[in-house]
Amino acid sequence: MAVALADTLDTLVGFFSIGEKPTVSKDPFALRRAALGVIRLIVENGLRLGLREYFNKAKPATADNALGGELMEFLTDRLKVHLRERGVRHDLIAAVFALGGEDDLVRLLARVEALQRFLGSEDGANLLVAFRRAANILKIEEQRDARRYEPQPDPDLFRAAEERKLHATLAEAEDAIEAALAGERFEEVMRLLARLRPVVDAFFDKVTVNAPEPELRANRLRLLAAIPATLGRVADFSRIEGP
Repeated sequence: MAVALADTLDTLVGFFSIGEKPTVSKDPFALRRAALGVIRLIVENGLRLGLREYFNKAKPATADNALGGELMEFLTDRLKVHLRERGVRHDLIAAVFALGGEDDLVRLLARVEALQRFLGSEDGANLLVAFRRAANILKIEEQRDARRYEPQPDPDLFRAAEERKLHATLAEAEDAIEAALAGERFEEVMRLLARLRPVVDAFFDKVTVNAPEPELRANRLRLLAAIPATLGRVADFSRIEGP
């Protein structure tokens, strides 16, 4: 297994380093098949590897520093194909991979499968709707105001109980999510996200984001920005397709 994996990684790095990458219509050196071989070896045997480290060790000294990233993207595209038969959604793979820094395919798959189960639940589906609502409002208002609203609201400007509750819940969730992700407790991460749903729903039901007072409106937009910012610690929800 070790020899097969080393040989295939060396093949991928060698061809990519001299610019011989597959195109849409041509793959003369069967690099897509080689990538699928790497994926099967790793995923089916539960091998915990940081692939970027191995790519960097294998690449020639003259190779571009971006080679590791290119190869990870290539493997991720092949991973989508490999997992399609298992019913794993390709958009969720893209959503998790988009966060950057993930090169452990076993961990990536565990995160994706936990996220898929969560989004299949009522809490997950509704939280995705809330994310899209927050992201759409922010996009419209930031374009209108020609500025970006950072997720840093001033608690002294909160007027509604729902504002204070949302701010406190998001702050608490961020620390807990970071700890759970570090410990690879992905089901716990999803439970933490589920707890956000009623608080976010209450905010949208009771609070008018575009308040007539400019200072209050800006602060509520900053609070609104904290919703996608918190969810963005788990995955890039903007890449998730479907209803």
